[in-house]
Amino acid sequence: MPDFPAIHTSPNDHRQYQFIRLSNELRVLLVQDNQSNQAAASMAVQVGHFDDPLDRPGMAHFLEHMLFLGTEKFPDSGEYHAFINQHGGNNNAWTGTEQTNFFYTVNAEVFEESLDRFSQFFIAPKFDLDLVDRERQAIESEFSLKLKDDIRRVYQVQKETVNPLHPFSKFSVGNLVTLAGPQAEIRAELLAFYQQHYSANIMTLCLVGPQPLAQLNKWANEYFSAIVNRNVSKQYPPQALITKDQLQKQINIVPLKQQKRVSINFALPGIDQFYKRKPLTFISHLLGNESPGSLLSYLKEQGLANNLSAGGGVNGFNFKDYAVSIQLTDKGFNAIDEVVKCVFEYINLIKQEGLEAWRYQERANLLNTAFKFQEQIKVLDLASHLSINMHHYDLEDVIYGDYRMDELNKEETLTLLNLMSPVNMRLQLVEQELATNKQTAWYHTPYQVSDIESSRIQFWQQTEIRQALKLPKANPFIVANPQARTEQSQHSVPVIVSEGEGYRIWHRKDDEFNVPKGHLYLSLDSDKACMTPRHATLTRLYVEMLLDYLTESTYQAEVAGLNYNIYPHQGGITLHLTGFTGNQETLLSLIIHKARERNFTQDRFNMIRKQILRSWNNVAQAKPISQLFTSLTVTLQKRSFEPARMAEELETITLDELHDHVSDFYEKIYLEGLVYGDWLVSEAQALGKRLQHLLSLVTEPSNESSRELINLKGHGTLLREKTIHHQDSAIIVYYQSSSASVDKMALFSLLNHTMSSTFFHELRTKQQLGYMVGTGYLPLNRHPGMIFYIQSPSHGPRVLLEAIDEFIADFSYAVMQITNEQWEATKQGLISQIMEHDANLKTRGQRYWVSLGNRDYQFDQRESVTEMVNQLTRADLIKFMMQRMRSRHCDRLVLFSCGDQHNQEQLSSENMIQDLKSFKQNAEKFNF
Repeated sequence: MPDFPAIHTSPNDHRQYQFIRLSNELRVLLVQDNQSNQAAASMAVQVGHFDDPLDRPGMAHFLEHMLFLGTEKFPDSGEYHAFINQHGGNNNAWTGTEQTNFFYTVNAEVFEESLDRFSQFFIAPKFDLDLVDRERQAIESEFSLKLKDDIRRVYQVQKETVNPLHPFSKFSVGNLVTLAGPQAEIRAELLAFYQQHYSANIMTLCLVGPQPLAQLNKWANEYFSAIVNRNVSKQYPPQALITKDQLQKQINIVPLKQQKRVSINFALPGIDQFYKRKPLTFISHLLGNESPGSLLSYLKEQGLANNLSAGGGVNGFNFKDYAVSIQLTDKGFNAIDEVVKCVFEYINLIKQEGLEAWRYQERANLLNTAFKFQEQIKVLDLASHLSINMHHYDLEDVIYGDYRMDELNKEETLTLLNLMSPVNMRLQLVEQELATNKQTAWYHTPYQVSDIESSRIQFWQQTEIRQALKLPKANPFIVANPQARTEQSQHSVPVIVSEGEGYRIWHRKDDEFNVPKGHLYLSLDSDKACMTPRHATLTRLYVEMLLDYLTESTYQAEVAGLNYNIYPHQGGITLHLTGFTGNQETLLSLIIHKARERNFTQDRFNMIRKQILRSWNNVAQAKPISQLFTSLTVTLQKRSFEPARMAEELETITLDELHDHVSDFYEKIYLEGLVYGDWLVSEAQALGKRLQHLLSLVTEPSNESSRELINLKGHGTLLREKTIHHQDSAIIVYYQSSSASVDKMALFSLLNHTMSSTFFHELRTKQQLGYMVGTGYLPLNRHPGMIFYIQSPSHGPRVLLEAIDEFIADFSYAVMQITNEQWEATKQGLISQIMEHDANLKTRGQRYWVSLGNRDYQFDQRESVTEMVNQLTRADLIKFMMQRMRSRHCDRLVLFSCGDQHNQEQLSSENMIQDLKSFKQNAEKFNF
C-alpha cells in the first residue's frame, strides 16, 4: 500500500483519518467518528456548469437531478430518498462552476446499505426515459423560483459582461428552453455527457462513520471500485475572465429590491496557489476592518456608507474577481467617485504601512487558535467540506488548509495589491433608478455597460491619503494562548446558580468539548417590548440602533473570536455572546454599558431607520413561500406583526420617542440567562450578582412576558390570502396540536417524519407541482404543529390544496401497507435524529437554551419524546389522521397567494380572515 503524507489534524479533533486511493484512481478520505450515531458520505465530482455543451446550458445540473432517480440495481425513482429519510437522514446535491457535490447522512447502523445505493449513481444510473420530462420540469421550477432573486439577477449581468469565451459566461441553471427536444434525444445527450465527464479519477469521496477505519476501507473498495475510470483530464480554455477591453467599465444594474450598492471589482489570478500564505485573507482583514480610523468607520462618519465587505467575488481555475462591496447611503450614492477614491486611498495606505509581519501574524495567530480549538461540525457538513477540499489543497492540508497562514510574503502581497488599481477595475452600481439600455437573457435584469472616463481614473490614481484614514492598532482582545480549564462539571445538565426576584441564571461547566470558549445567553423580557405593532417596531429599531452603535467599539473583539448577537423576540430581546472566555466578561460589560446609554445621534437614527424601512419594504420582493412563512407566525402569534405593518409605524417614529421607549423598556425587566462552556460555577455566580446589581440600578423586577398563541380549535379550515405579485402561487397548510404535551410532540414529529419523503416524491417528483415542496414539524410557543407547503409555477392555490388533501386522504392507506419492520425502522430513524449527538459546544448550548425557552427545566424533553415515539403504533397515527386531518371540518390554517397566471384556480371560502387585527384580538389563545 503506498505511503501518503499524514493529515494535519487539530489537537482537539477526536476523529481518526485515513486516505486511500482505489484501483480505479478514486481518492477516498475515511473518517472514524466514535461519538456519532450518524454516518455520512459525500462525493465531489470535478464537473460543473463550465463543462456544459455550448448548445445545452444546464446539462451538468440536469444530470445531477437525474442521478437520484433510480439505478440498475435500485430502479425505483423514489427508493433512495425514502431509504435515507426512513433511516433518520437527509440528502442533497448542488452543481457549481467546476464541481458537483452529492452528499447524505443516515443512521450509522444502515451505513453499508446506504453506500450500496449511493455508489450506484456513479456506476449504473438508469436515466429512465419516462422521467426526463418530469425532471426537466423540476429544473424549470428551480429556475422559475429565482426569477425575482436579485442575487441571481445580478449574477446573470456578471455572466453577460465577462469574456464570452470564458466558461463562466454560460447560463448555469438550465430550463425548459435550454433542455428542449424529444425525451429520447435529451436522454442520449445526457448519457453521452455522463460517459464523457464522470470518471473515477476526478472524483473524491469522503466517508464518515463510527465504524473502524478498516471497515470503512473495506466498504469503500467493495462499493466504489466499480466506478469507471475514463482517465479524464480536465482542461478549461486558458481565456481570461476579464479581457483588457472589459476593464475600466461601469456596469449599472437595476434590482427589484430597494438598495444602493457599489462594488469595486479587480481582476486577479486564481487563488488556490496562495492557500498556504493567504495574502488575500490578510488584505481583506485590513480593508474590511471596522474599528476607528478604518475605511468603513470613515465612510460612516461622513454619512456615505452603512456597510462594507472586502474579499468576496467569484473565483475559479484561473480567476478571482476580488470585490470591495459597499452599501451606500443616499449621500454616498450621490458621491460615488469620492467613495471609490477613499477605497483606493486605503489600499495605498496598506501598501505603504500595512505590510508588517506583526499585522499578518495577528491574523495568522487567530486562525491558528481557531484550528487548535477547532469545534467539530456535523458529520454531513464534514463529509461535504472535506470531499471539496481534496480538490483544492494538498492531501496533508485537507483539514488544515482553511486555517493555514505560513508567513507574510511581501512581494506576493504587494503584487496582488498593485492589481487593485483603477486601471484593473470594474465598477458595479446597483440601484433602482439607474440608466440602462439592455436586459439580460433569462432573468431580464436591466443593465448598462459604459466606459469610465479617463478623468475619473486619474482622480482615483492620486496618491495622497487623507489623515483620517488609519490602519488598526494591535488588538487588545486577543488572548495569546487560551487554555481550557480541566475542572469537571458537577452536573449533567445546567442548574440554577443565581436567582432572585426578576432574574435567574443557569450554568453548566463543559467537560466534553475541551475548548476555552463559552456561550452566554441573556434574555430580557419587558411588557413594553411588543405590546402593539408600534412597540414591536420601536424594539426592533432599538436593537438595530444598538448593533450599529456597538460596531466600532466591539469590532476588535469580534476579530479576536468574541462574537455577539442581539435579537428581538416575542417578549423582549436576547443577547448571545460566544467565543474565547478570557475576555468575554470585558465584552459583556462593554455591551451592557452601551445598551443602557440613550444618546443615539439623529444622523445614525435617520440612516438606520431608512435601512430598516428598505428591508421591510423589500420583503414584498421575497419568494412567495418565504412571505407565507413570515405570515404564518404573524397570524398565529399575538405579538408578531407583518413587516409592512411595522414599516407604517416606523415612518412616523422620532428619535425622542425611541429614547423614551428605551427608558420604558427597562422600567420592568425579567432576566433569564444561561452560562455554558469554559466558565466555572464561581464565575457564573459572580456574574449573576453583577447582573442583579446592574438591574437594580435601572429596573424593577418583573415576571416573564406572556407569549400568546392563537388557538385554532373550533375554527374549521381558516383561510388567509396574501397578495403577492409573482408568477408562482404558494400555499402553506398548518395543523396545530391542541396541547403542548410530550405525547403530542411525539405524534406530530412522527407524523411529519413518516410523511415527508412520500409527500416530496408524490407532489414534487411525480406530479411536478413545484420545486419548493415539503412538510415540516413546526412547534410554535411550545405547541406542536405540522405544515405542508408548495410554491408552484404551474398551478394555483385551489389545485395545490386539493393535491395536499388528496395526499393526506390516501396516506393512511400507505401507512397500513408498510411492514412492521419498516414501521419500526421509521421510528428508529426519527429517534436517531432527535437524539443526534451534539457535535460541538455551540450545538449543545443552543439545545440547552431552547430547552429553557420551552420550560424544559429537567432538560430531558427529547428523551421523553423518543420514549413516546417508541410506544406509538400505526393505529395511533391513522386514528389521528382520520379524526384531525381528514374530516371535512378539521381545524387548520391555510395561507396562500395566487400567482399572476392562476386566477382561474383561486381559493375562496366564507371562513376567510379578512381583518387580521380583529381576528387576533377576538380569537381564543394558548398562554405561555
